[in-house]
Amino acid sequence: MKKILFILGTRPEVIKLAPLVLVFKQYNNIYKVTICNTEQQKELSNQTLNFFELKADITLNIMTKNQELITLQERLLSKMRNVILSGKFDAVIVQGDTMTAFCGALAGFYNKIPVFHVEAGLRSYNMHEPFPEEALRQMISRIAFIHFAPTNQSKQALLQEGIDENKIIISGNTVIDALFYLSDTALTKSLVYLKKYNINIDDKLVLITVHRRENHGDRLKNIIEAIKKLAYKFQNHKFVIPVHPNPNVKYLIQTALNSFENIILLPTLDYPILVTIMKHAKLILTDSGGIQEEAPTFGVPILVMRYETERKEGVEAGFAKLIGTECETIVAQSALILEKNKTTTNKNIKNPYGDGNASKIIEQTIRKKLYEE
Repeated sequence: MKKILFILGTRPEVIKLAPLVLVFKQYNNIYKVTICNTEQQKELSNQTLNFFELKADITLNIMTKNQELITLQERLLSKMRNVILSGKFDAVIVQGDTMTAFCGALAGFYNKIPVFHVEAGLRSYNMHEPFPEEALRQMISRIAFIHFAPTNQSKQALLQEGIDENKIIISGNTVIDALFYLSDTALTKSLVYLKKYNINIDDKLVLITVHRRENHGDRLKNIIEAIKKLAYKFQNHKFVIPVHPNPNVKYLIQTALNSFENIILLPTLDYPILVTIMKHAKLILTDSGGIQEEAPTFGVPILVMRYETERKEGVEAGFAKLIGTECETIVAQSALILEKNKTTTNKNIKNPYGDGNASKIIEQTIRKKLYEE
């Protein structure tokens, strides 16, 4: 029996690794699965694990108030050492580009345990966009044993960096797999929740998410000013903002926007509630990575409030548009969509990020590497 260690700590990591964990748990005769939650996002990660009916075997409670990246990395590596030494693991699985993923991969590498990197090969090639994620994922690629690239474009990026083609598997993105775990019951409960906030599912719903570290400071102020202008200009639309718990984001947004009747500030949302809003939105304004991957499934237009994106496939397919963070640009680009009746992109265009089978492909590959080779 092979001992598999899943390392996660943020909500996006849970969303993208939970479907894979569930596939591995189907084969409890050949795998012993251990979930380590670093709790880099304590409330959000545990909330999302609960949705998938999963529970962490190990929790690290890693975050402290106003923690710097250096301190976070130091604490993570120290605690991950103890996790790695606590069990003779045959594989370490990490996802994406967080500090949790990087430190988990590094701890595995230092102990000569094969590291399997889910969502490998995403690149903006700008070390400050996104920061620090672009650097972290590039460093993980230097030490990973097998790279699960979601698209051919991400595979090509890895090949250009000298990664052995035999170590790259195009799997699709597991975030699409996660969408298939949303039951009708969960979505119905989401509608009940939204009604409490007087949010109706209609053709005038705008979803806005903002949290990225590189958008803190003046960029966030520009985004907030743009939201104000849009709310004033389109008073018959509702602008729904799940407010990120990061104090650098939360205070500014709540202070600036809580007086607008058509701006609804929500606490962090359970996964099915966020997907329900996303599915029915007329427009999504975001700096998130995961939403760029999920929204194409529903054909919702996405304006990405960033200057670089590592998810270029959505832009090239016409699902998303990169618009930066200048106030007037955000207003102008949003108005082009909001002034018209609700439309969706061509549903005949396949979501470039996957078809819901990524977890099966990944498990089959890891089984082959651990048992056959």
